[in-house]
Amino acid sequence: MRPLMHPRLVNGRFGDPALFVEILHQRSALLFDMGDLSALSARDLLRITHVCISHMHIDHFIGFDALLRVAIGREKRIEMVGPAGFIDAVGHRLAGYSWDLVDRYETDLVFDVTELVSLKMARHARFRFKAAFARENRGEHAIDGGMIIAEPGFRVTAAILEHHGACLGFAIAEPVHINVWKNRLDERRLATGAWLQPLKKAVRDGLGDAHPIRLPDGSTAPVGQLRDLLSIGPGQKIAYVTDVADTAANRAAIAALAEGADIFFIESRFAAADRDQAARRAHLTTTAAGEIARRAGVRRVEPFHFSPRYEQAEQAMLIEVQAAFAGEAVMPDGAQPHGLEQPIS
Repeated sequence: MRPLMHPRLVNGRFGDPALFVEILHQRSALLFDMGDLSALSARDLLRITHVCISHMHIDHFIGFDALLRVAIGREKRIEMVGPAGFIDAVGHRLAGYSWDLVDRYETDLVFDVTELVSLKMARHARFRFKAAFARENRGEHAIDGGMIIAEPGFRVTAAILEHHGACLGFAIAEPVHINVWKNRLDERRLATGAWLQPLKKAVRDGLGDAHPIRLPDGSTAPVGQLRDLLSIGPGQKIAYVTDVADTAANRAAIAALAEGADIFFIESRFAAADRDQAARRAHLTTTAAGEIARRAGVRRVEPFHFSPRYEQAEQAMLIEVQAAFAGEAVMPDGAQPHGLEQPIS
């Protein structure tokens, strides 16, 4: 299966949290948290159509200005999601600038902002460049089990977790994954190209066999005659969780959110031997992250948000996560993993 979604940590395992997810064959991209975004090109930033923020600590939200700066003057809509208080946070950031020249622009930049009141209720507001980003309240509406974004090719679900207050975890998933058989295209003397996207969409949306699809030569054929070019399988799933306390309730909620994910990005702020420090800071250890990933039954775990104190021991941190993920015995109390020989205060 050729993946539809291609994620990458913008700042590696030690830098500010930000996960950039490209959607293959589409101009859109998603961003989970937005710490320092200087590593992203203007092209990358302009592809972003959805932003999901776990919480508003500075290392997760400071990159908003970078996205705002490159998007000003363009016709663009960006959908943003965050925890309770997120609408106010976005409004305050936008209100920090003067917008007295907006009448000189023909284009409009729109931020549609959603905050989760609960897993069953969301609150909405809109901020438009042409209105000098004045807040436009758009009320509340019910949501189904934390489903916060629903697009034709993917869905994003959130879980409300506990850090120093509410912190959201996210999972993005395809409803189904559709592959194209290149050898069958060749047999029909059909070229690959953009025409395949409407075919995939028609099949994904359940349109009937009579629905017409335009072929590369300009003629049309009904979906029913083209279905054999495709195969349908389970959709790809990526989960993202950071800045959470190691509690029973968090573990259960995270495991449910990330269940069966192909890739699970999970914070591993502290080494196993520093679990007391992790508890005081309401973060996960490497061992906790691996155990949660194992409980969720994910295919691959990608730990990140390592504390800078471990910069000389990245491999040791990764080994600890993978050991817990594999169900290997935990280290004895007080032991230091290889590469972390000095006590950490």
